Amino acid sequence: MRITDIQRCEVRPGRLVEWTLSPATVAVATALPEDSRRPAYIQESHIRTARSVREDGLFVPTWLGTAFDVPGPVDLDVLGEALRAWTVRHETLRSGFRWAGEELRRFTLDADDVSLTRTEAGDFADADALVRHLQDRFDTVADALRWPNLIYTAVVREDGASVYLAFDHSNVDAYSLNRIPAEVNELYAAALAGTAPERPAPTASYVDFCEIERADADGIDGRHAVVGRWREFIQRCDGMLPGFPVDLGLEPGGPLPRQQMLSEPLADTAEAAAFEAYCRPYGGSLVGLLAATALIVQELGGQSVYRTVVPFHTRVKSRWSDSVGWYVGGAPIEVPVGPSSGFPETLRAVRAELQANRPLSRLPLARVLSLLGADFRPTSPDLYSIVSYVDTRAIPGAERWRELRAHGLLRVSYGDQVCVWVNRLPEGLWLASRYPDTDVAAKNLRLYVERLRDHIASVAHGSLPAVC
Repeated sequence: MRITDIQRCEVRPGRLVEWTLSPATVAVATALPEDSRRPAYIQESHIRTARSVREDGLFVPTWLGTAFDVPGPVDLDVLGEALRAWTVRHETLRSGFRWAGEELRRFTLDADDVSLTRTEAGDFADADALVRHLQDRFDTVADALRWPNLIYTAVVREDGASVYLAFDHSNVDAYSLNRIPAEVNELYAAALAGTAPERPAPTASYVDFCEIERADADGIDGRHAVVGRWREFIQRCDGMLPGFPVDLGLEPGGPLPRQQMLSEPLADTAEAAAFEAYCRPYGGSLVGLLAATALIVQELGGQSVYRTVVPFHTRVKSRWSDSVGWYVGGAPIEVPVGPSSGFPETLRAVRAELQANRPLSRLPLARVLSLLGADFRPTSPDLYSIVSYVDTRAIPGAERWRELRAHGLLRVSYGDQVCVWVNRLPEGLWLASRYPDTDVAAKNLRLYVERLRDHIASVAHGSLPAVC
């Protein structure tokens, strides 16, 4: 799907309805005993970061969401049942956390105890007013420091409805969002036809994955080779995790800045295919994007080494492929670049770094930092800057995303890092980025995107030498 924010996802006026977990469900959850399965390190780090930033006096919404259409006229009772069926299918959505002193303790509802309450939020004739209302509601409900922390909405019109779902990040990643439009539409269509199973087939549980991953991570100590490699990497980053190595116009030690969103096409279908073909001998488009980024930031910032943390999914077994959750780890890479570096040699350098370091993404970074004994008290929702790439074309339902106006939604609020996401869609490459809202950052991010587009176009039009 195209990644964007709520302001840019083609919101249209209509009658707004909302679904939240019912008061009865919340009452059951309040009385639940502790679930012995612990939070994933990435979940705990996210929640602790939200608390730290809140204690510093700043509310930083970090929810993720998705938007898509359901053809109509829409039966809201049936749509509500489809949303409930989808929710109970994914255990993490009926699981939450409580503080016990300084410890996070999990609780998990049984599927039979989950119900949704639908409320009428009113008619909105103005799209801008509707956008403001949706963002305010998502900020309030899909908050890391509350539970329930998800909300479902639909804007109803005679010809159908636009559905907007928002979740605290602790429960979902981008891949999870990409699967939702097809799954909900399938459940809705089946229920309308009377063919929906009474109890949809369960998927593998992210809650189970959290416990497995955490047990593995807790089995290592500071002498582990992976911890040593992270230690050396962080030392070469002057004791910090890497930011985006260009001037962002930030005052050292200043307040956490507001962010802006950049969301636009990067390459059409033919250019994306040509870029992938050129880069395939060295691992494909991800390697190409990182190599191009290394060259561009050297040009803009003058660094002789491009250091970054590359996000990778941790769905290493097929059982997790249909599961909703936050299956993401990071691997550090260091790419030497200079004024005379060429694209083919930088491709080779990136490939070597990824081959050597991708296994490091299997160990949660929060566990590594705790073993390093470093004081990484987070003051920003992003620990480091990223450039991410995902080929989404094989995700079920991708061929209907344009028809359904499907979007992945990011909340843009505050942060001092640059996060770049590039998605391969059926229609080409799409880029989205969050970056600090300064004139310098806006100028340099625009230059970065223009140079990245030029690199891809150069490949597509055959003006770069063949790789070998």
